[in-house]
Amino acid sequence: MLTDLDTPALILDAQKVKANCDHLRTRLQSMGVSLRPHVKTAKSLEVVRMAHGGGTGPITVSTLKEAEFFFSHGFKDILYAVGIAPNKFARAAALKRAGCTLSVVLDGVQAAKAFKEFCSAESLAIPALIEIDTDDHRAGVKPDAPELTDIGAILGSQLGGVMTHCGNSYISKSTDEIRGWAKTEREGIVHSSGRLRAAGHAAPVASVGSTPTAMFGETFAGLTEVRAGVYVFHDLVMAGLGVCRTDEIAMSVLASVIGHQAQKGWIITDAGWMALSRDRGTAKQAVDQGYGLVCDVDGRALGDLVVIDANQEHGVIARRGGLPAKLEDFPVGKMVRVLPNHACATGAQHGAYQVVNGSTAVAATWERFNGW
Repeated sequence: MLTDLDTPALILDAQKVKANCDHLRTRLQSMGVSLRPHVKTAKSLEVVRMAHGGGTGPITVSTLKEAEFFFSHGFKDILYAVGIAPNKFARAAALKRAGCTLSVVLDGVQAAKAFKEFCSAESLAIPALIEIDTDDHRAGVKPDAPELTDIGAILGSQLGGVMTHCGNSYISKSTDEIRGWAKTEREGIVHSSGRLRAAGHAAPVASVGSTPTAMFGETFAGLTEVRAGVYVFHDLVMAGLGVCRTDEIAMSVLASVIGHQAQKGWIITDAGWMALSRDRGTAKQAVDQGYGLVCDVDGRALGDLVVIDANQEHGVIARRGGLPAKLEDFPVGKMVRVLPNHACATGAQHGAYQVVNGSTAVAATWERFNGW
């Protein structure tokens, strides 16, 4: 039972994970585009298999450690979706030589030349996707930038295609705005692909990705795949965007009450930022969830109770806005569950999931990993 666990502990409701995975996989299948789940959120073999309906399939990774781990467990089609640095070329080459169908990402002439020279010297042909900046959010080449075709020419037969991540979808104010970003994302990639093909390059892959745009995109015409990761768990940022309901969030942190500050109306727990993370992703949303929304041990939200502050090993619970809580309802030793702002960040604080199936009975422990 959850009440038998040491706290803090990372709890995962496998029923919700399955429902979340099935929903997006079915949605994209019905729209004629492939799903390449991003494993950086889960970093768990069991969860990623659920994303593929129980088996293996194409995945996206953010670290070569993820690539090496999942390749060793039967996942062979892997996109390393962070711009590759020269000090990682050798690890990528080792994966390729071991039989991994690996693709990498880069976004500049300098990176393309260095990678092409390395592959030529090693007699390897590792496809590279050009990252496209469709929203001024992060890395990438603009769809109309002259260097797009220059990079394509440098890569030649190693040009795998184009990819983008629409990070601005995470700061949208409405689902209509998310749909708008999904349209911008798709059109930017289709335009980039068209320019490369017009210049004589095959550019077979047209890849987009973010959970909000995957959930609300109205068409994926001209695309070959969609990448998404946090959808397997969802979190409070996704709930604040209207991407999910709070009762669809599969991850929580189990914490114990260890004391009170009666004059302030605070409940003190043993789950600080080392358990919850420092992420404050809901701070700019309509509803600020602090460091996490507080639920009872069964996973039911307790009104407007949130973690209003977090030290390394201490969490401070009060009502949203700093109003005092009813301390008598939370004696020392009582357990609560905290829904995370950002599932990726909270998961990264832990080494394993304690798995439940819609109840408080612990059914399994699933290992997860961190690092690069």
